[in-house]
Amino acid sequence: MVDIKLLQRDYDTVAAKLTRKGVDAALLESLKSLAQEAKAKRQTMEEVTAQQNQLSKEFGRYKKEGLDIAPLQANINELKNQKQALEEEVRVLEEKLEAIALGVPNLPDDNVPDGKDEEENVVLEVVGEKPNFAFEPKEHWDLGEANGSLDFVRGVKLSKSRFVAMSGQAARLERALINYMLDFNRERGFNEWYVPFMANANTLQGTGQLPKFEEDLFKIEGEDLYLIPTAEVQLTNLYNDEIIPSEELPLLLTSYTPCFRKEAGSAGRDTRGLIRQHQFDKVEMVAITSQEQSEAVFEKMVSCASDLLTSLGLCHQKVQLCTGDLGFSAAVTIDLEVWLPGQNKFREISSISNTRDFQARRAKIRYKEGKKNILAHTLNGSSLAVGRTLVAIMENYQQEDGSIAIPDVLKKYL
Repeated sequence: MVDIKLLQRDYDTVAAKLTRKGVDAALLESLKSLAQEAKAKRQTMEEVTAQQNQLSKEFGRYKKEGLDIAPLQANINELKNQKQALEEEVRVLEEKLEAIALGVPNLPDDNVPDGKDEEENVVLEVVGEKPNFAFEPKEHWDLGEANGSLDFVRGVKLSKSRFVAMSGQAARLERALINYMLDFNRERGFNEWYVPFMANANTLQGTGQLPKFEEDLFKIEGEDLYLIPTAEVQLTNLYNDEIIPSEELPLLLTSYTPCFRKEAGSAGRDTRGLIRQHQFDKVEMVAITSQEQSEAVFEKMVSCASDLLTSLGLCHQKVQLCTGDLGFSAAVTIDLEVWLPGQNKFREISSISNTRDFQARRAKIRYKEGKKNILAHTLNGSSLAVGRTLVAIMENYQQEDGSIAIPDVLKKYL
């Protein structure tokens, strides 16, 4: 959540950063007005409280000296009533302020390039070589339908569009990739977790999915539960409302989960194949760090995902997201885009973000430094989207007869 105190202290700077991220000027003005009103009311309340405390100190002296306490008592009671009324006004104002602030995105880092959308993202580096084919490479859905391993018709029959049923080599590769990714991350120092595939509203609010993105979540009817859109939600909130000893940081976590998304804003996009499904597998990395550690850990996470792609022999590029394409909770994001020869383009396969203290403020994740409790930094990244990695292997390792070769590192998992 945006820092309300910073907003009150330095509105112009905060507003300028949020404007870079496309936040509406009218929303910023209402936020400013409410923040200033809440601050003024709280100051008045504190002044009344100070006056009440001062008069209360006089009360004992009045009694001791035999003075008439009735006027003093009347003043104290009046101040008490004023204080109670102001407390209620402050509570209402601050609740309104928090409700608006929960829908305001994170501030972008200063070094994030300005831009309106994904077309203005910046390619930082291309890693590896694109494969050469002596034939016209096919797209993964044609390969999967030809060998019977990707059954979109039965996926729709079982559920609806944007679901798939896998069998044979595709099903085995999906499982192999999950195990390989978890082992790869564990060898890089990430502690493996198995977490629930459903989360409550407080948990989803902690990482920023609620309240703003509820329409993209699958809600469990009659329960305070949603199917998770990513393991980031659960891994980060393992430490919700906790104070972590600083010597335990950084915490590096990884987990496999299925992910569930309505894809509410993607009508008409990627309707064929595995790129944009309502249910997909993903191995996630999450880090909880001190404020000083987060930059180095961010680089470590980008390297981990990139090295994983390299180990699979997949050409990919690192892309710096511009302000207009930056996610709600992210202060800075590097996407990894894998080369898909069937589609003849790079497609996103991993997104690594540093949210700074944005999620930690929402989820009350702190660490102890001396006698002070300090908001942690939280980071997250795909390592990788399993279905998209399967797509990349199918398209990059396809043979002229339609069969799929297996990357060497996966052979022992098969």
